[in-house]
Amino acid sequence: MPDTSTAVAARGPISRPVPLRQAVYDALIEMIINGTLAPGQRLVEAELAEHLGVSRQPVREALQRLQAAGWVDLRPAQGAYVHSPTVEECAQLLGVRAVLETYSARGAAQHATTKDVTHLWELQDTGIAALAAGDARAIVEANARLHAHITRLSRNAVLAELIPQVDQRVRWYYMPIAKPRGKDAWSEHALIIEAIATGDPDRAEALMRRHTQNTTDFYCKQIAAAVGLVDRPRQRRHGRGITPRP
Repeated sequence: MPDTSTAVAARGPISRPVPLRQAVYDALIEMIINGTLAPGQRLVEAELAEHLGVSRQPVREALQRLQAAGWVDLRPAQGAYVHSPTVEECAQLLGVRAVLETYSARGAAQHATTKDVTHLWELQDTGIAALAAGDARAIVEANARLHAHITRLSRNAVLAELIPQVDQRVRWYYMPIAKPRGKDAWSEHALIIEAIATGDPDRAEALMRRHTQNTTDFYCKQIAAAVGLVDRPRQRRHGRGITPRP
């Protein structure tokens, strides 16, 4: 008799609800990315369970997975805390992202159609509107969509597969600088779109390289400043659990 479980798997994914433990894991990552749970914040299982409307068991399992993935730090006899990215982590991840993004921009300039460029300008307008509204979450999402579309325009399947692997952390890193970096970032986006529109791969690549380097430098300076503050004598932030901000 054939292995029916293997036969089912071979037909591809089936439609079914996401397991609760996965849903909790995904929800906590999104809360970390959007700043609902801030770097250094203590995570209390009971509070998180109540906030998510689940029991403590899937929360406990999710925290273990989040530690393994680098989103959470589990400290003996202290509990769980949202991981605080270091300057080195920032430089490494954003450096990888820069390599991928510059290659994407070059490919987009080689392949983008008039319709593609029109959509890029629409995404640019969305980002400018979010910036004008001072909505950090909307700025981050608009930024992610614009960069993702440039990747799609590169017509490179490998890039399309690799970039999402760093996208969550890029969104996380970008959240605290979305507003202060926003005006310069979106002005740089406009120049990149213009280079793509004129079919100039060298210029598009160079502009994207400068853009990603500017973002990396800005973020690392922010992190360095934050580390300096945390290193001062005993901040109260690590004392008690904090209910997730809405």
